[in-house]
Amino acid sequence: MKANATKAFIRVWKVMEMCFEILIQDKRVTQRELFYKLLCDSPHYFSSQLQVNRTIQDVVALLRCSRYSLGIMASRKGLVAGRILLQEPNQEAVDCSACGSSGYAISGDLNLLESLSMKTDARYIVVVEKHAIFQRLAEDNVFNQIPSILLTAKGYPDIATRFLLHRMSRAFPDLPILALVDWNPAGLAILSTYKFGSIGMGLEAYRYACNVKWLGLRGDDLQLIPQQSLAPLKPRDLQIARSLISSTILRDNYRQELAVMMQSGQGAEIEALYFNGYDYLVKYLAKKIVQANYI
Repeated sequence: MKANATKAFIRVWKVMEMCFEILIQDKRVTQRELFYKLLCDSPHYFSSQLQVNRTIQDVVALLRCSRYSLGIMASRKGLVAGRILLQEPNQEAVDCSACGSSGYAISGDLNLLESLSMKTDARYIVVVEKHAIFQRLAEDNVFNQIPSILLTAKGYPDIATRFLLHRMSRAFPDLPILALVDWNPAGLAILSTYKFGSIGMGLEAYRYACNVKWLGLRGDDLQLIPQQSLAPLKPRDLQIARSLISSTILRDNYRQELAVMMQSGQGAEIEALYFNGYDYLVKYLAKKIVQANYI
């Protein structure tokens, strides 16, 4: 057995051993916490977070289980705001419409998220790519004008945020889930992670996938923003675009949007809509939703 293969094999056993200890103690750790523990205990085998992440993925595939069942929880990242009441066991209900622009912090404890009691009178769930846009919409009380729930993972979605969105989709199956992302390959990749799952998650990839619709930004929205607001695509954008194009799960109308991005060599950020005024974003959302202008 080659040295690299031997190390990879030992790393799997080290992670399983550490997870066994965590479970015996009835504890939960984040991937970051696990990395530092392994770095202290087995520095010869673990030198980076990436090695730990990949080894966890190998263990999940080997044991055919979830990360959470190994005692590995998601870090706290996502936020919720709007017309939904969330109640943890033996706690008072939290009215997310009264949480302000800070929102309700989504716990990394998937068992806790599974046990949440949820009530809503919303008609839509709006998934927002960016934290700043989430804050703007929450501050403007968009959910009072458009009866909605706002959710963000502040960029690429973590497991806990995807888990809660999936729970909402099961609890409220009649609510359309609409995504507001940048018009660039990274924005489409974020939308695709919510919609199809994360390939990097291995066997867990599709577990929390939801039927998310693309509200905006899309190519037909470019007429709403000035030409000088368009940003050239970076090498990283083109790399993401090529990965998306090679995917077999991407729908034809999504591919067409991606093709336009690549042909133009440009993208647009949600903030470009502020050219029409800071209050325009709410008007933009309302019009798109009323017209059912999403794909």
